[in-house]
Parts: sequence; C-alpha cells; structure tokens
Amino acid sequence: MRSVYQRILGSSYSKLQPQLRDYFSLAVGSGSYGLGTGVFDVVGCPMPWLRPALAPAAAENTFFPEFGRDVPFTIENHAHLDPFGRASLTALRQVDFGSRTRVFEDSTVFDQRHGLLDYVGRHRRLATALSLDVTAAGHLRIESSATRILAGPVRVALPAFLDAKAYTEQWWDEETGNFRVQTKVIQPQAGAIFVYAGSFDYTLVAAEAALPERARPARWESRG
Repeated sequence: MRSVYQRILGSSYSKLQPQLRDYFSLAVGSGSYGLGTGVFDVVGCPMPWLRPALAPAAAENTFFPEFGRDVPFTIENHAHLDPFGRASLTALRQVDFGSRTRVFEDSTVFDQRHGLLDYVGRHRRLATALSLDVTAAGHLRIESSATRILAGPVRVALPAFLDAKAYTEQWWDEETGNFRVQTKVIQPQAGAIFVYAGSFDYTLVAAEAALPERARPARWESRG
C-alpha cells in the first residue's frame, strides 16, 4: 500500500532524494513505525511577548510557549487507518527543554475529497490543508493553508488575515549523514510566531500495534 505522501505526490515522488523516499514511504500494514532522535538548533516561539498566549495551546499538545537552542527531541511516525477508514500518518513529537518536555502531535490524512489534511492537537480541533512540492534538489516542501477550527458542531474557517501558515522543508544532508528539517509558522500581522530547525537520525522499529495507545488522540475528527 502507498503512503499518504506517495498518494499525493504521484510521479513527483520519484524526484525526492532516495533517503526521503524511504522516510516518507511508511504505509498502512508495514508492521513498523518510524523513530527519529535528534537536536533542534532552535525551537519554539521567538517572540517573548507572544509566549504567554501559547500556554493554552501547549495543554492541547500543539504549540508551546518555550523557546530554546540545542534542544533534544524525538519523533514517532505511525501509519494506520483512522476510524473513518482513511490512510493516516500520526506523528508524536517530544521536545525536551530539560525542566519540561513538550509534546506536539498530529495526524496527516489522505482524504479522497479534500486531499491531504493535517489534524493537530490532542483533540484534533485544528485542521489544515497541506500542499506538497519537490525542489530541484529533491527536498520536500510542505505548506499548510485554510485552517479550520473544529469544536463540537462548530466548523469555522479562519479569515486570511488571522490564518497562520506553516512552511516546512525536509531533506537528507549528505555531509552529515542525517535528516534535516526546518519549519516556520508565519502569521500575516505578527510574522514568524513558531519555528524549529534541526537534524535527526531515523530508523524503523517493529510495531506492536498499528497505532499504540501512547499515540492515540483523545478525539478523532472526520471533517475537512
């Protein structure tokens, strides 16, 4: 079975660096999950005045108010079907600031109607559309757009002037022999409100379940 990224990229998938093709190939039924360990050169909210406002988001395992350099982190990637039968990749990230460990979790879902969707947070109350692009060097670029808030019966699209967009690039660094990733979340009025950039090693581990309990969200969401 193809991964969610292979489904979206189609023939462009072959243009990725070979190491990236392996990384993004994790699919339902593989019997493994991906485990990455590394260090963020920089991670968190670079604006001190904004950090207190991110405390509620941290409780939902999304953005967090800390900011640091040379911060260790881990990431688990689990390929599975969600309760609605959609191919999904759930990621569980743990960022170790020393005095506190923060968690960021999301599920990237291939939806026949809406394409690639990302559901963010412990209760999956935020949903964004994802678009993918392969650079001339074989890097993967991911851009989020059209954020929706999903709470109970409410489905609200954020207006463009409030909607923060995430821009991610991931690649294999030939010189260091590991993966690199960099992300900026940019809000039109405030600028870059959340960033991370760093490097990590990655391996596949035999999975005890398609989606272990530690990676399950408190709530699933089907709306796009």
